[in-house]
Amino acid sequence: MEYTRLYSDSKGDTHFETVSVPLHKEGMIGYLSEKYPVSDIQFRKNDAGYDWDYHTAPARQFIVLLDGGVEITTSLGEKRQFNSGEVILVEDVTGKGHKTKNLEKRERKSLFIRI
Repeated sequence: MEYTRLYSDSKGDTHFETVSVPLHKEGMIGYLSEKYPVSDIQFRKNDAGYDWDYHTAPARQFIVLLDGGVEITTSLGEKRQFNSGEVILVEDVTGKGHKTKNLEKRERKSLFIRI
């Protein structure tokens, strides 16, 4: 399995990184990763016109897109699009931040899992 990590470097610029998560066969229940400790979970709904200029993440957190997609732009101008079911780890809690906007003009739901 994979997720995308969004992080800031020592100069404060944001970058994307693809992270592979090893999975281990656990019998009839399938394949599982190691456990990740979490501090809390939060449900979120964005309005159809969501388009947020440069900002940093409020905390290190996984974002799971439940429905709808987003486009994220790093401080260096690199853009990536993410769709329903994808997972992003945002870790740019300092630095120049990133921009986020809905791919479609419709309400979008996601799940924040703080680590």
